Amino acid sequence: MRLLRRKEGPSLDSRLAALLEAASLGEGRLAESAVSEARAVAERAGVRRELSIDHTVAALAGATGSGKSSIYNALAGEDLAAVGVTRPTTSTAQAALWDGEGAGPLLDWLEIPQRHSATAANPDINPEMSGLVLLDLPDHDSIRLSHRLEVDRLVELVDLLVWVVDPQKYADAALHDRYLRPLAEHSDVMLVVLNQVDRLPPQAVERCVRDLRRLLEEDGLAGVPVLPVSARTGTGLAEFRSLLADRVAERTSWSARLTADITTAAGLLATAPAASTDRAVGALIGPASSAAGAADGMDGIMAQAATHRDSPTAPLETAASVRGSEPGERVSSGSSAGPGGVLGSGRSAEPGGRVAVGGSAGVAHGGKRGVALERTLTGALSEAAGVPLVLEAVAKGHRHRAVVATGWPVTRWIRRFRPDPLRRLRIAAIAPARKPGGPAREVVGRTSVPAASATQRAQVETAIRDVGEAAAAGLPGPWAAAVRHASRSRLQDLADALDRAVATTSVVATRRPRWWRVVNVLQWLVFAAMAGGALWLGGLFGMDYLRLPQPPLPTLGTMPWPTALLMGGALAGVLIALLSRLAAWAGGRRRARRTAKALRAAIGQVAREHVLDPVEAELDRYARFTEALDVARAEA
Repeated sequence: MRLLRRKEGPSLDSRLAALLEAASLGEGRLAESAVSEARAVAERAGVRRELSIDHTVAALAGATGSGKSSIYNALAGEDLAAVGVTRPTTSTAQAALWDGEGAGPLLDWLEIPQRHSATAANPDINPEMSGLVLLDLPDHDSIRLSHRLEVDRLVELVDLLVWVVDPQKYADAALHDRYLRPLAEHSDVMLVVLNQVDRLPPQAVERCVRDLRRLLEEDGLAGVPVLPVSARTGTGLAEFRSLLADRVAERTSWSARLTADITTAAGLLATAPAASTDRAVGALIGPASSAAGAADGMDGIMAQAATHRDSPTAPLETAASVRGSEPGERVSSGSSAGPGGVLGSGRSAEPGGRVAVGGSAGVAHGGKRGVALERTLTGALSEAAGVPLVLEAVAKGHRHRAVVATGWPVTRWIRRFRPDPLRRLRIAAIAPARKPGGPAREVVGRTSVPAASATQRAQVETAIRDVGEAAAAGLPGPWAAAVRHASRSRLQDLADALDRAVATTSVVATRRPRWWRVVNVLQWLVFAAMAGGALWLGGLFGMDYLRLPQPPLPTLGTMPWPTALLMGGALAGVLIALLSRLAAWAGGRRRARRTAKALRAAIGQVAREHVLDPVEAELDRYARFTEALDVARAEA
């Protein structure tokens, strides 16, 4: 029979590493207090692991007059701490050690100067508690601030917390609100002692214990042992001493305390609000536009681009090359990005607020919507980049250059006085085509494509906002804000990137087809024949004018050869030019279609690099954050 083994949880080292990773990933996105607390917990845990793990540090904490010092003296077997009822008598923490050899560095880290050896004073007292370091803390409700701060400091460091209460103040809101409720994850390293039960009748003691347990359950500390004792009469001290001895013998309180601290810190990160300012998020993600100025950001960028295009020095300028879910829910990983790219099917909001991550893709509620958003964004950027105007110029420029290259030599020179539509946009000038096999040439300056209109800028802004909203859907507030910032984080570079994409992609349209050379050679041969016929006829005319005898004249049928060469050459040249123009018109359309496809791909790449990739990086960061929280909060 096979036995089913319980799957072990992550180790303490793994949980610490996961907590630090979650804190680093949440920096700038989450409140600084939660991030700092997580790092402080990791630092404390690292130090505590290096100190003695054979000693268990237990602290007696309580209010003024609760009798914690009396219990401390009773356990130690001698009067080590002064006892008071109406005023705080414990000003600094002191320690009683049972077999304290090797505990010095631990107490130095705790900053406990007063140390007493319980075994040295009474060798026969409590030998079963060997390894216990018992602290008597100042009153947590002391009128002196230094006392309260000392309690707060040590409550964060000790391995085992023993709260001493009395029948009068066991329901004190200061104790429950300030200490017990925030320590709800520390039930495994906490004991509650109800002292002074000798003042109550037995029935009242039972009622007090039941009521105290009820309050602890409301604080999230169900299952914490509650021990009724009396330091004056010794009632219940044996049970308390036995429970302490068991905890010390286990030698696991220190690791249980660190585990509880990690879980609490991870919970704070999971529920932390957003960082106090948008500047923190913007500094980490990139030069993002603020939420208030996002609508004007695209206007300013496009206006700046227009200024560069119209500047007379432009050729000399070189272009610079969740709401519904809680962090920490399980994140599932896939490997397929889907056809929609970043917004295709990489991530989707699943029922229950979970986020599914898919390879290197992004977020959307379904692949179709993601593809539609990406197409909308690419289309809006294409319009803003002047792609329709460029495509028209590609077709016209192809026909223009075809006429210059293949037109009738008699009239083609007139065409040179007309500007090339692509050169008018300064596309061929700033992005010359590279030679086959050679390195790509640097793009210098900007094109002269007209700046985007107000409508086009609004469409771009709307498309970017829709991408950010779709990607942020289902994320907690801080991360949703970070994703929306990420979608705008590279707006400052967007106009230049679009202009470079248009320039480098459209330059392919300036390449000359090979048939132009063949037709050009043919045109010049025909022109040479026509010129030869003209010269021949001119010579015959001159001889006739001078009354010289005419040489024999060959004929082509009934037509003299000079006339045939002249007329045939002229007709052939015009016919070839007309056929070449028809071919150039069809070729211009084909080249415009190919250029349109290439421009869509290039602008799609710009959209991915400047909008979708930053969003995806932020979503991947959130996925790693939730995975780290899962590890940090996993049960051992």
